[in-house]
Amino acid sequence: MPSGIAFLASALVPAFAADTPQPWLDSKRSPQERAELVVAAMADDEKLKLLQGDNELDANGTGVNACVGHVSAIPRLGMPRLCMGDGPAGVGNGMKGVTQFPAPIMGAATFDRDLMNAYGKALGTEHAGKGRNVVLAPTINIIRTLKWGRLAETLSEDPYLTAQLGTAVTTGIQSVGLIATPKHFAANNQEWLRLGDGPAYEAIDAIVPERALRELYYPGFEAVVKQGNAGSIMCAYNRVNGVHACENPGILGNLRRWGFDGFVVADWYFAHRSTAPSVKAGMDISMPGGVSPFGFAQFYGIKELKAARASGAISQADIDGMVKRIVTPMFRLGLVDRPIAAANANTNVRDPAHLVLSEKIAEQGTVLLRNERGVLPLKAKTIAVIGDDAGANVQTSERYGGFVKTEDIGKVTSPFDAIRAAFGDKATVTYARGTLGIAPLPSMPSTAFENLTASYYASPDWKGAPIVVRKEAQIDYAEAGAKAGVTSLPALWSARWTASFIPPKTGAYRFSLNGGGEIALTIAGKRVAYVPKQSFRLATHGTVWLEAGKRVPLELAYSNAATLSPTELRLGWQTPDATLIDEAVAAAKRAEVAVVFVADHVSEGADRTDLKLPGDQDALISAVAAANPNTVVVLHTVGPVLMPWRDKVAGIFAAWYPGEQAAESIAALLSGKANPSGKLPVTFPADERSSPADLPARYPGIDKTVRYDEGILVGYRWYDAKGIAPLYPFGHGLSYTRFAYSGLKLARSGEGWTVRATVRNIGRQAGDEVAQLYLSMPQSANEPPRQLKGFTRVSLRPGQSATIEFPLDQRAMSYWDEAAHDWRLATGSYQVQVGSSSRNLPLNKAFNPAR
Repeated sequence: MPSGIAFLASALVPAFAADTPQPWLDSKRSPQERAELVVAAMADDEKLKLLQGDNELDANGTGVNACVGHVSAIPRLGMPRLCMGDGPAGVGNGMKGVTQFPAPIMGAATFDRDLMNAYGKALGTEHAGKGRNVVLAPTINIIRTLKWGRLAETLSEDPYLTAQLGTAVTTGIQSVGLIATPKHFAANNQEWLRLGDGPAYEAIDAIVPERALRELYYPGFEAVVKQGNAGSIMCAYNRVNGVHACENPGILGNLRRWGFDGFVVADWYFAHRSTAPSVKAGMDISMPGGVSPFGFAQFYGIKELKAARASGAISQADIDGMVKRIVTPMFRLGLVDRPIAAANANTNVRDPAHLVLSEKIAEQGTVLLRNERGVLPLKAKTIAVIGDDAGANVQTSERYGGFVKTEDIGKVTSPFDAIRAAFGDKATVTYARGTLGIAPLPSMPSTAFENLTASYYASPDWKGAPIVVRKEAQIDYAEAGAKAGVTSLPALWSARWTASFIPPKTGAYRFSLNGGGEIALTIAGKRVAYVPKQSFRLATHGTVWLEAGKRVPLELAYSNAATLSPTELRLGWQTPDATLIDEAVAAAKRAEVAVVFVADHVSEGADRTDLKLPGDQDALISAVAAANPNTVVVLHTVGPVLMPWRDKVAGIFAAWYPGEQAAESIAALLSGKANPSGKLPVTFPADERSSPADLPARYPGIDKTVRYDEGILVGYRWYDAKGIAPLYPFGHGLSYTRFAYSGLKLARSGEGWTVRATVRNIGRQAGDEVAQLYLSMPQSANEPPRQLKGFTRVSLRPGQSATIEFPLDQRAMSYWDEAAHDWRLATGSYQVQVGSSSRNLPLNKAFNPAR
């Protein structure tokens, strides 16, 4: 299998000759000059066709289109097509023969610019191998609420970390001759009503103060433009301060002020809502093109654009400007001079070097949260590995959205097998499943229901009289409604099932809901499980205690208003059965150490309704920990979860969604082959009540409006400002060795400052430390108590020390003055703090930048 760069070279077709009579193909000219020349040479229809996707197949003879978004080439001018594709953690959209990388949040936990740049290069190389030349990544939206369904896809709750790593990924992608598309601009921070719901699909309106936009939600995008030279930016589905993001001049106008020379592409289907307003705001390409299956007209079709131009709503200069912004990055980044050929979408682009990189990211991005009594690395002779997630069902990635699906890469190693291989004959390793895990539970059988009645409504909100009322056997439909034989339903509909059942046993009953849309399960008057208007078919779990022989009512309400997938609907259950947990407890008692793997399943299209582990996994951990105090928990989760068992276990790893090398990476860390070095890019809360989005108006919003009135207090900024102790703070992460900080110094450097300190490994093992710089501004600035302004990763042998250095420029020391609409330095004393996390900062020094 060829290496990455060699493989990329083989995917390229020869460059156009420099002596061609077509001067825009002369690579010695500047990208801007070449863009102006080719725009002048284009026919009118050629220009207009560039402004909307056409979904044509690449002419590769395979009948498989690798392009999620496609703009056709202009062969007579030597201009290649644009082939766009998703891939926040590998080449997505159902592509096979690709590498499944760790989720970006795990990459962010490495705090390693170079590693994320290498990831960008590998990602770009595999996209190119599939014939793609525009990568719809990275996602750089700030984590505002921990319930956000796309939390794993983005980088941090912190704007500085997001900006630094987002820029690294962007430059990595573009270094191999592709266009990166950082997304989603701007204030796209929740899945709840991100598309709206039918029939109008009016998206959520984020009401965001100017200062919060400037200090939190813009910096990542500003950085990928100014430092990363991104060739494209994707505008978001949501509205911002009353106006849809893709036709919002107050949002998109910033890109040009930052020096952006590329194109703005609309998020697919729902983001583009107009012709003239979008053109005037600065949106350049509509995707995927054509009339939307969700009822929207096409706005950038040739007919629509010509009509808008004829009416004077837009001008020829507007169209020429849009076309120039599309072709400029094509020249600047090499798409014209070194075009990427259309390829067979089934081509295998996996590379052994990429698997090594994937495992390295997973090892360095796994965060050791707890290590009591030195339980880790494991030294035991007997180890019990427990959990459905420890077996064949290990959660390695999201299963929807643009992620690489596990079924598309083949079988992955189970953690149990990897741990057993890592320890070899040094330890006896046993396995117990312990739980059915996070998959949909077996369907609740027809024999369990009494008088199951379905009422179907010709509205998405159960309004009006039902159009069909009938008896049904069970709630298990591959496609609810039509497949259930109700042919009179409109495109948007809702239904309500009512029944009763008699629990056969006393105990905790598990239920699962599987389907897209909005679903609520109520049993004995208690809401047991809820699906919050999700786009895709995810499994949601709930538990309720019921007494045997006591009849209970059941109601399930369903609406398909928000779903983008077939309206599958399944009600699953598990009756009380202690067998699996009892087997896990028995295994834990027989072993010196128990390692419990748990997981969740969160994805694009659906926010979490709470921060609990799904199903009975908390109960499993508690039972195992009671049997064996040397219990280590491995969290394969989207991000933070609640830990009611934390003080009962000896060790905890935050292992995120670690990609296809999940098992190998965690085995290396458990065995001590690798030393943990990840740091939290997001705060882990102690409860669900203390987060910034603590009121319905702040999240998920009221009447399609969500108010960001927490302002700049997001993530650790909120916890620090409010004096709330998190479960684990931003930047936290333990190691198998120890580090000491000393020698903090500040020195003038031009208009800014340089901060220096010394880090020493005072432990007995080699390891990596991520040193972090935080800045506190004078009280007059009304800023959070501290903000991350620098970080650096150092590798140190026992006894070795290193001098670390952080630059502080004027912008880093400034706040946004809403009255002046500009950045300002505060008057008074500043303070720098250096240490290993936002709550462990042993070094500090005051200074006054005005002196």
